[in-house]
Amino acid sequence: MLLAEDDRAIRHALERALTLEGYQVTAVSDGVEALAQAHKSPPDVLLLDVMMPGIDGLQVCRVLRAEGDSTPILMLTALVETADRIAGLDAGADDYVVKPFDVEEVFARLRALLRRTSPVGALTGVPKAPSAPEGQIDAAGLRMDVQARRAWRGTRELELTRTEFELLELLVRNAGIVLDHSTIYDRIWGYDFGPGSKNLAVYVGYLRRKLDEPGAPQLIHTVRGVGYVLRED
Repeated sequence: MLLAEDDRAIRHALERALTLEGYQVTAVSDGVEALAQAHKSPPDVLLLDVMMPGIDGLQVCRVLRAEGDSTPILMLTALVETADRIAGLDAGADDYVVKPFDVEEVFARLRALLRRTSPVGALTGVPKAPSAPEGQIDAAGLRMDVQARRAWRGTRELELTRTEFELLELLVRNAGIVLDHSTIYDRIWGYDFGPGSKNLAVYVGYLRRKLDEPGAPQLIHTVRGVGYVLRED
């Protein structure tokens, strides 16, 4: 694991906690070091602070993604506005933790990211639509190539982050079925962050922005107090 955090106290505390948890941690203090280390010895997962001097966490993320690096990235941020979180997702981050954070939440999100780099098993208890040949699935005017990790609405290809793709895949496979918040959290993140978390709402909102088209029906619908469903009304 590569940890980049310019606050010395936080960096040392996280490095110690992660090491005790069983991770092999390389800790650096800025974005320049983070990029150098990532190029020298590619990690299994990156934990990046957003606000660092010189090259910040978002820039590190953009550079790695532009190079085709798909290593899971968890952002640490003191910025709590939705626009700030969206900026992180747009840069290519897979998830984020808002400061001040509980270290157990960091552990949970890291475990979820690492699980998602392995082959994904079936979602227990949730019916799924049958898969089309060669990893192709489709519903409500959407088409996805799961193996190539590409998706289209009609003829328009969608540019999706890892988490957006997995969320859309879950909804497409279960088109017409209302998935509750707990089920989605468990399937995508491997952990239910509770009713106070806005994590899922942020991702759904960002995914809607990429899916929606003028004059076309909305595809992802909110079922208040329950969850979300994909359908073409």
